[in-house]
Amino acid sequence: MLISGIGGVGLRVLASRYDNAVIKELLLDPTARQERGDISGPLNYLLVGSDERVNAAPGTDQRSDTIMIAHLPAGLDRAYLISVPRDLLVDIPPAPAGGWPGGADKINAAFQYGGGGQGGTRLLSATLSRLTGIRFDGAALVNFAGFQRAIDLLGGVRICVDTEVRSIHTRAVFTPGCHEMTGAQALDFARQRYDLPNGDFDRQRHQQQVLRAMMEKATTTDMLRNPLRLDQVIRAIGSSFTVDTNGMALDDLVFGMRRMRADQLRGIQLPSHADTIDEVSYVLMDESANSLFASVRNADLDDWARANPRWVNRL
Repeated sequence: MLISGIGGVGLRVLASRYDNAVIKELLLDPTARQERGDISGPLNYLLVGSDERVNAAPGTDQRSDTIMIAHLPAGLDRAYLISVPRDLLVDIPPAPAGGWPGGADKINAAFQYGGGGQGGTRLLSATLSRLTGIRFDGAALVNFAGFQRAIDLLGGVRICVDTEVRSIHTRAVFTPGCHEMTGAQALDFARQRYDLPNGDFDRQRHQQQVLRAMMEKATTTDMLRNPLRLDQVIRAIGSSFTVDTNGMALDDLVFGMRRMRADQLRGIQLPSHADTIDEVSYVLMDESANSLFASVRNADLDDWARANPRWVNRL
């Protein structure tokens, strides 16, 4: 996203530098991995955000905070971000290494049962692929601390708040209107879900907003004409990501996405609703979620979005 506005040799050089900055691991379970396809798309990526601490004991407080499926239609000139509710009730496959026998639980627990990090993302990918029938062309695990630093290096982002948000972490109040936010403020805003009209569904939309704001800031300022600052941002984002490119060269992928712009990013809310089972709060999928997954598999998400505007988020 950050270097999509640069063409030719400059893009290749920066993509190569980014390729050297990121950590690469096998994040996808074999059952969730798509056979390597055409670089022109369509492509599907699993994006996982966690505040996992480096020194935390394996399996300790490592539930994934953010889960998204990024769908890039053929041509790679636009993208959809499909947010998966963290409380979605799913069937999680067994994880013998962590002692998990398999069974029903909230989807964000898969990251913990897999041990967090690489193992957690692999179990999460297997869970999602089993649920949706989607196989992934790659995956990324995002560390929130590095993401925050990248926003600061961008000079902050502009977020338009439509409903008052109160932080349970910092006690900050985000009032309606458009605000310039630092990395810490944007991350704080995007993680809140309590006392909002639509709870976690609003949080998902806010996270999509932050990603769009980052892309917009990077491609509409002098960032692309400031090699030193751009290099700092690339390295900051690189240090916050662990990626699985499924054997695809990262510079080829970045070059393929060179035409994408912030206004071509769309957010999708998974058709679902909150419910309580045995005094535990869950999210259950609606029947129309199956048509969403089928549209991703069949590469006709554009048509699905036009037919289902209720589930398309305004970013």
